Amino acid sequence: MSQHGYQADRIVTDEAHSARVYDYILGGKDNYEVDQEAARVMCREWPALPVHMRANRAFMHRAGRWLAKEAGIRQFLDIGTGLPTSPNLHEVVQREAPASRVVYVDNDPIVLTHAQALLTSTPQGRTAYIDADMRDPDAILSDPVFQETLDLGEPVGLMVIGILHFILSDDDDHGLIERLLDPLPPGSYLAATIGTADFAPEEVGKVAEEYARRGMPMQLRTHAEAESFFAGLDLVEPGVVQVHRWHPGADDERVDDRDIAMYGGVARKS
Repeated sequence: MSQHGYQADRIVTDEAHSARVYDYILGGKDNYEVDQEAARVMCREWPALPVHMRANRAFMHRAGRWLAKEAGIRQFLDIGTGLPTSPNLHEVVQREAPASRVVYVDNDPIVLTHAQALLTSTPQGRTAYIDADMRDPDAILSDPVFQETLDLGEPVGLMVIGILHFILSDDDDHGLIERLLDPLPPGSYLAATIGTADFAPEEVGKVAEEYARRGMPMQLRTHAEAESFFAGLDLVEPGVVQVHRWHPGADDERVDDRDIAMYGGVARKS
């Protein structure tokens, strides 16, 4: 048992992991040779993969900033956090509202070992980390850390960024989102990104095949399927669009539509 309370053999270093592949492509150092090799193969299949991943990360920053600044959200539940890469969500939202509180959730022991980097809150706010799987929403919602950090009498921003393409229909994908939204009060928001092959089907399809070959099956969705995750919610303009087209900023990287395989949207629970 490690000092963090999980079995040391949970960390598998001879198989690629999606969070570590993502970390490597974004220029991080918390990865292994197996992750680097997988990333190199995927980038050969689709050279735009790094551009796509940066755009997904930039969407998270813009959506978080919009929720804090424009919607007045002061509490966030971030599912599938991934390895810490600054600026993290709490850094983004606490710049706008220093008293913001963020609960991060991931089930990767590598992320857990670096969770301290996610706990650098402002004195006015708070950050916390839960070691749990999105496929078990009850474990998240019943965790004392969740219940002590977030006040369900006030709206919450539910962030599901860069993970839904690893949640298959057989996992009850829509049901998981609904279960996480259910206890959140009216005025809460869902911000999500959803992988697609609509714009570069051959190249993105090969990347998905490579992920699956390495034990990371992926489900890519059409625009209509991406929109369905927001059913019953009030979408913020411009609706569900490629992530680089959602409230782009002057400093955002300019990219070609064919280089982005992710839809994104933000919607309000009424």
